[in-house]
Amino acid sequence: MQLKIMPKKKRLPAGRVALILFLCQMISALEVPLDLVQPPTITQQSPKDYIIDPRENIVIQCEAKGKPPPSFSWTRNGTHFDIDKDPLVTMQPGSGTLTINIMSEGKAETYEGVYQCTARNERGAAISNNIVVRPSRSPLWTKEKLEPITLRNGQSLVLPCRPPLGLPPPIIFWMDNSFQRLPQSERVSQGLNGDLYFSNVLPEDTREDYICYARFNHTQTIQQKQPISVKVISVDELNDTIAANLSDTEFYSAKPNRERPPTFLTPEGNTSNKEELRGNVLSLECIAEGLPTPVIYWIKEDGTLPTNRTFYRNFKKTLQIIQVSEADSGNYQCIAKNALGAIHHTISVTVKAAPYWILAPQNLVLSPGEDGSLICRANGNPKPRISWLSNGVPIEIAPDDPSRKIDGDTIIFSNVQERSSAVYQCNASNEYGYLLANAFVNVLAEPPRILTSANTLYQVIANRPALLDCAFFGSPLPTIEWFKGAKGSALRDDIYVLHENGTLEIPVAQKDSTGTYTCVARNKLGMAKNEVHLEIKDPTRIIKQPEYAVVQRGSTVSFECKVKHDHTLTLTITWLKDNGELPSDGRFTVDKDHLEVADVRDSDGGAYTCVANTTLDMVSASAVLSVVDVPNPPFDLELTDQLDKSVQLSWTPGDDNNSPITKFIIEYEDAMHEAGLWHHQTEVPGTQTTAQLKLSPYVNYSFRVMAVNSLGRSLPSEPSEQYLTKAAEPDTNPTAVEGLGSEPDNLVITWKPLNGFESNGPGLQYKVSWLQKDGDDEWASVVVANVSKYIVSGTPTFVPYLIKVQALNDVGFAPEPAVVMGHSGEDLPMVAPGNVRVNVVNSTLAEVHWDPVPLKSIRGHLQGYRIYYWKAQEGSLKRNRRHIEKKILTFQGSKTHGMLPGLEPFSHYALNVRVVNGKGEGPASPDRVFNTPEGVPSAPSSLKIVNPTLDSLTLEWDPPSRPNGILTEYTLKYQPINSTHELGPLVDLKIPANKTRWTLKNLNFSTRYKFYFYAQTAAGSGSQITEEAVTTVDEGKLAGILPPDVGAGKAMASRQVDIATQGWFIGLMCAVALLILILLIVCFIRRNKGGKYPVKEKEDAHADPEIQPMKEDDGTFGEYRSLESDAEDHKPLKKGSRTPSDRTVKKEDSDDSLVDYGEGVNGQFNEDGSFIGQYSGKKEKEPAEGNESSEAPSPVNAMNSFV
Repeated sequence: MQLKIMPKKKRLPAGRVALILFLCQMISALEVPLDLVQPPTITQQSPKDYIIDPRENIVIQCEAKGKPPPSFSWTRNGTHFDIDKDPLVTMQPGSGTLTINIMSEGKAETYEGVYQCTARNERGAAISNNIVVRPSRSPLWTKEKLEPITLRNGQSLVLPCRPPLGLPPPIIFWMDNSFQRLPQSERVSQGLNGDLYFSNVLPEDTREDYICYARFNHTQTIQQKQPISVKVISVDELNDTIAANLSDTEFYSAKPNRERPPTFLTPEGNTSNKEELRGNVLSLECIAEGLPTPVIYWIKEDGTLPTNRTFYRNFKKTLQIIQVSEADSGNYQCIAKNALGAIHHTISVTVKAAPYWILAPQNLVLSPGEDGSLICRANGNPKPRISWLSNGVPIEIAPDDPSRKIDGDTIIFSNVQERSSAVYQCNASNEYGYLLANAFVNVLAEPPRILTSANTLYQVIANRPALLDCAFFGSPLPTIEWFKGAKGSALRDDIYVLHENGTLEIPVAQKDSTGTYTCVARNKLGMAKNEVHLEIKDPTRIIKQPEYAVVQRGSTVSFECKVKHDHTLTLTITWLKDNGELPSDGRFTVDKDHLEVADVRDSDGGAYTCVANTTLDMVSASAVLSVVDVPNPPFDLELTDQLDKSVQLSWTPGDDNNSPITKFIIEYEDAMHEAGLWHHQTEVPGTQTTAQLKLSPYVNYSFRVMAVNSLGRSLPSEPSEQYLTKAAEPDTNPTAVEGLGSEPDNLVITWKPLNGFESNGPGLQYKVSWLQKDGDDEWASVVVANVSKYIVSGTPTFVPYLIKVQALNDVGFAPEPAVVMGHSGEDLPMVAPGNVRVNVVNSTLAEVHWDPVPLKSIRGHLQGYRIYYWKAQEGSLKRNRRHIEKKILTFQGSKTHGMLPGLEPFSHYALNVRVVNGKGEGPASPDRVFNTPEGVPSAPSSLKIVNPTLDSLTLEWDPPSRPNGILTEYTLKYQPINSTHELGPLVDLKIPANKTRWTLKNLNFSTRYKFYFYAQTAAGSGSQITEEAVTTVDEGKLAGILPPDVGAGKAMASRQVDIATQGWFIGLMCAVALLILILLIVCFIRRNKGGKYPVKEKEDAHADPEIQPMKEDDGTFGEYRSLESDAEDHKPLKKGSRTPSDRTVKKEDSDDSLVDYGEGVNGQFNEDGSFIGQYSGKKEKEPAEGNESSEAPSPVNAMNSFV
C-alpha cells in the first residue's frame, strides 16, 4: 500500500511535542515559489515603537517580495508621504526602506510621526505596522539649590533623585565624586523611582557627595544631579556643640534617637493598586524605616507565588514576577518586621493584556473553483476588536468580491477565480495596543513540484527519529506518497508518519531503515517525484565517564572520558569547566580521552564536562572537582572577660578550603617562664569560635589558635595580646616523692620539682619533712631552695620513714601534701637460706627447696633468691673450684623453691642458695650435691663400611660423643635394596657395647644394603645413624659379557689393574662389537618387513652405561642414573644417603632414615625390630663424583636387553 497524506488529525504522544512544533514551523514556512505569480508579502519592517538616535541618519525599514516585484509607497501621520519632494529622503529601487539624511542638515524632530509602508503589485497590496518614529532625548537636570541635611543618629532619610524625563527612561544609580557606587544594604537601598532610602542613619553615612546619576543608554550619555550633603550627629554631640544655637524645627524630621517599630517609606498608606500588562515584568516595592532595620517578607493572599517566575531584588524590598499573566492578578502583601513590631501593606495587582494571537491568518493558495477561509483570532484584556482590510482598504469600502463572505473573525471563500487574488489584513486592537497581520489569497493552477533537492543524503543516529523532507508546491494541493527501495515497496503506516508538509517521519530509526526513499506528489494537473537517501549511524556513547574527585591543593588530578562512536563520523571531544571554556593555562593538559590538571588551585574547583560531538549527535558527562586543603589560619584573636583565673578567647575562622573544620586547637605561651615554647591549652568543636580558658596565676599568657579538618591542621594564627595573671600560693605540691637510702646510714628524699608555670609566684621553695615510722620522735623538717633532693644522715639501717614535701612561694604555702613511705639505706643480708633440699625430677631437671631468710636479717628490700649450681667430679668438690663454670638462676620475690632445667644426664652436680636485696647478695648456704640418672645416648659419632667382598661387608664406628650413661649394647638393622628401589626384609642384630667393628657375612653379591645403627643405655635407645653399601660383583659370572671393572666401584679397584692389556679382554670386546653389528642387521631387516622393533631404543641401550641414562621401562640395564641425566627424571640419591669417598659417615651428614622410604613422616618399628610399612620406591641421590657410582649395572638386566 502507499502512504498518503490524511486530512484527519491524530493525537500524538507527549514526548513528540518538540518534534511537532518543529514541523509546524516548517508548515508555516511553506511558501509559493518566487517564479510563480503571487501577491506581495512584507518580509522586514521597523519596530512599532521606533526610537532613533538624533545624531544619526534615520532608516525606516520596509522590505517585501512578490511576483511581479511590488512597488512601495508610504504614509506619514495618515496621509501620503511624497518622498520625491523631500531631498533628504531616499528609497532604493526594489526596496521600500526609507533613508532620511539628517547628518548633513535637518533635525530628527522634523521627522517625528507615524509611518506606514504599502507594497503593491497586480495581485494585491500588503501594508506594514504603524511605525511610530521618535528621537531619543537625554535632557539635563533642572538647576536647583540643595541644602545640607543634618539629622540625628537612627533617624530615617530619603534622598530624592527625580531624574529628568528622557526617551527611553534613564537608568538611575548613586555614586560619589570618585565615581564609586555607594554601598547598599538592608538599611540603605535605592527605590524603583531612583530615590535613596535610609531605614535609619548611622554616623558613617555622613558625607557631602551623594550624587544621583541618570544614564541614557540610547544616546550613551550620563547626567548627574547636584551633590547632596548629609551629616549625622548624636544627641550628645548636639548638646555639647550647637544645641544652644539651633531650634528643634531646624532639624530634618528631628526625633529622639530610640528604637521604634517599622513604618513604610513607600508605598504610602495600607493599600495601593498596581496595573501591569501581560508578558511584562511585574515589580512590587515596599521600603520601610525603623530601628533596628526592618526585614521585608512577601506573600500572596489566597494563593502562592509562582516558584519559577518569582525573584527578589534589592534585599527583598522588591518582588518581581516575570512573564506575568492574568492568573497573577490578586492581592500581594508585604510585611515589614523588626524586634519592636510589624506592619503590612496590601497591593492589589490587575493584569491587563494588549492583543495577542490565538490564530493569525495564514497565506491561502487555491486553484480556480476551490473553497477556503482566512481565520483571525486574538485575545486580550479588554477583548480586542477584529477588523478586516483588503489590499490596505477597510473591507467595508473595498471592491466587492462575490466569492468571499465575512463572518466576524473569519473570511470564507467559495468557488474562487483568478480575480479573487488579494492581500487581506486582520487588525486586532484594544486600548493597550494592536496586532496587524497580512495574509494573501492567491488563485493559481499549477502542477506539483518538489522543492527538496534531489538525492539528498540524510544521516540519523540509530533509535532516534528520522525526518525526510519533501517540500512541495502545487495548486490544487497535491497528495504525497512515499515509497522505499528501487522496486517501489509500499511503506506501512504503522511504522511511518507522514506530516502535512510532506515530511516522512520514522519515529525510531533502526539499521534496517537505511535505504533510498521516493516522494511522489500528485494533483489533477500532473505528478512529480524525488529520491532521498537515509543512512543510520551508531550513537555516540561515553563508556567511561569522568568521576567525582576530591584532591588537595597543589596535587594533580586526571579525568578520563572514553567514548565509542560510529567510525564513519568524525569525533571531537571538548572539555568544559562550569559550562565554559577551560582556562588558558599550561596546567591544563588534554590528551585523547584524558584531562589532567596539574598544581591544582582553589579556582580549579567546579564541574568539568566532557562533550563528545559528531556531526549528528552529542553526548556529555560531568564530574565535580573539589579542591581541598588544610584550613587557613584563624585571625582576629580577641581576649575578653579577663579575670584572675579565666579569660574568654574569640577568633574568626579562616577559609575551610572545602573541607569542614572539625575542631580548633588552642595553645598558650608563657613569656615569663618559657618564652617561645607553646603548650596545648584546650580544643573546641569546629562550630565554636569562642572558648572560656582556665588560667594559672603568675603567667604572662599569649594564645594562638589552629583549625583542623580532615586533611590536617592549619598554620597557627597570629598570637593574641599578652595577659599577665596575678601571683598566688602554689596549687600543687611536688610529685614523685621518694625516700631511698644511698648508704646504710642515710635517707635520700627526692621529688619532681614544680615548673615555672606551676610556681604561681616568685620565691619558690620546698618544705621537706620526715618521721621514723613506729618511733617516738616528732616530725623533722627543713626548707630548701628550688632543688629536687635532700639527704638525711645518721639514720638506722633500713628503717621505714614517713615523708612529705610541700611547695611554698612568697605568697604562701601549697595545700598540705600527701605522706609517702620511704626507707633508709640498705646493707648486705646477714644470713643464708637454710634447709636446702634437692629433688631430682628426671635426667635433665631438678627441683630445689629452701627455707626463707627472716626479714630482719635481709636488711633491705627482698629482691629474691639466687641459686648457683655447677657440674663437679666425684670427690673433688673442694678442689679446683676456681676453674668450675657455675650457672646462676634467680627467683624473684619470696619464692622458696625453683626448678633447674637443662641438666646433663648421668652427672654429678653441686649447688648453693643466697638471698638478694637492693644492696646485693647475702652469704651462700652450704653446698648440696646430687646426681642425675642415666639418659638415652646420642647417635654414634661415625659409621663407615670397609673391605666389601662378594658376600660380606665390614662396619666400623665411633661411640656416641654423649653416652649419657653406661652403654649396654649397639643395635644394627639392615635390609637390601633391589633394582626398583624396593626395600627387602629387615634384619635386626645386637652388638656388644665394647665393640667398634663388625663384619656381616653371607650377603648377596652385587647387592646394595641400607644400615641403621644406634647405641643403647639402660634408659633406652639413642638416635640412629644410617649408611648404604654394595657388595662386590662375581667376576666369574660376568666373564664374556662385561669387563670385570664395570660398576664395581672403588672397592674393586685393586682387581682391575692391567685388565685392558690382557688378550682375553681384547677378544671379549671384539665379540661384543660383532654381537652389536648382528643386532643392528636384524633390526634393519625387521624394520623393512613392517615390524615395530625399537631400533633407536636398542641402540641407546648399547651406549656407555656411565654416560647414557637408562630408562627403567626400556628394559635396559642399570637402575641408577648418572650425574649427566635429566634433572627432572633422573634425580641423584638423597643427600643424607650419600656415601663419601672414604666410606665414612659423620653424624651431621647422616640425615637419612627409614622415614625417607616410607609413606609418611614417622617410620615405626615393631616390638621385634622389624620395619612397619612398605618401601615406597623413593629415588635416592647418587654420590657427587661420577666415578664413585655405588652400584654396577645388573648383569641379568644386561643380558635381558639382548633377548
